[in-house]
Amino acid sequence: MSTGSAPPPRDAADMDEARRALRGGAAVVLPNPAPLTYVVAATRPRAVNEAKARPSGQPVALWAHHAGTRHAVTARTALDAAGIALAGRLLAEEHLTLLLPLRAGARWPDWLAPACKDGWVLLFGARWQPLAPLLDEHPVLYVSSANRTGGPPAATPAEALAVFPATVPVLRAPHPADDPADGPARRATTTVTLHPDGRLSLHRHGAQDQPFPDPDAYLTDLRARYAPSPT
Repeated sequence: MSTGSAPPPRDAADMDEARRALRGGAAVVLPNPAPLTYVVAATRPRAVNEAKARPSGQPVALWAHHAGTRHAVTARTALDAAGIALAGRLLAEEHLTLLLPLRAGARWPDWLAPACKDGWVLLFGARWQPLAPLLDEHPVLYVSSANRTGGPPAATPAEALAVFPATVPVLRAPHPADDPADGPARRATTTVTLHPDGRLSLHRHGAQDQPFPDPDAYLTDLRARYAPSPT
């Protein structure tokens, strides 16, 4: 009979490996709730791009999972108070990726620059509760779809393990029930542009708009569900 301590559960070991990678500035592949695909994240944008085998200076999305980070970004946008409130809800509740307009002449911290291009900032909003202990350690994270350049985003751990090198840890879903084999087809997040006047437009098709017959139908539904409450 072995006298050594039992090894940690596989999901706990995965989480520890992901935590070490993020703390060390390396990229890690993380799960999302259905119907979203996996993502690759890091505290350094260069690590995200290198994991995806694309130019190291390419813009990446900022993961707006932390309220303080999200507020610091939206305060520098050209949105009014209603637009900022809508952006927060679309990120936190709809789990969209959002393009937000930056305010002309606004100064932003160095950590925001990798997510900015041509007067817009790109934010990823999903915050899955099983990942909260890991995410909360890093208010500033950069993120992109879990794929190598030109390939589809990974929908399963096996797909991610086949695509990324062994130096990029892959965190499996914490519980088998979180990743059912017969669940809905997974896709990358829908990307929506929120314009200074509050108008919404579809920038990229994805998981959230997939059930709708066309972009206008999804955007109409989105406006109805997230309309300001009457006062």
